[in-house]
Amino acid sequence: MNERERLIELIRERAFQWNDTPTFKLSSGAMSKYYFNLKMVNYSPEGQYLVGKLVYEKIKELGLKPKAVGGLTLGADPISTAVARYSYDMKDPIEAFVIRKEPKGHGTGQQIEGNIKEGDEVVIIEDVVTTGGSTIKAIEAAERAGLKILAVIAIVDRCELNGRENIEKKGYPFYSILTINDFI
Repeated sequence: MNERERLIELIRERAFQWNDTPTFKLSSGAMSKYYFNLKMVNYSPEGQYLVGKLVYEKIKELGLKPKAVGGLTLGADPISTAVARYSYDMKDPIEAFVIRKEPKGHGTGQQIEGNIKEGDEVVIIEDVVTTGGSTIKAIEAAERAGLKILAVIAIVDRCELNGRENIEKKGYPFYSILTINDFI
């Protein structure tokens, strides 16, 4: 079994729920027959290894050379740190960063934390994309900080409610490691 297949299996075991009727309320307010809680995978040792490796390999496959990867907290946090760790092991370090939902209310008031600065090239990371709303918040915060966004990579694209299209309308290419079709 390769890493992609194992990630699908791990998500099925820990993070994917399905029902014949739309019983799961999504963050968008929409109801769905299925739900992904990828935190159950992305915060596990094996999940971190798999996600870090697969996202790193996707970045390399696409020919991207970001200084850093990150996205909106909480979903992107374990992914970006897993990619950073895996990239270090590959002797090709990519930094991780986090975007708060709102700027910090004290200290320097930053919304983005990490070893990045205006003009740096980055990849926005997301765990699950449905409408793209969280991803767009991350994109807009990164744009305000003057970061150059190369692409958006999600672990799972639900392929519904125009998530991919909404992100691409912001002018950025969107890629996913998996889609809903890997699970239903």
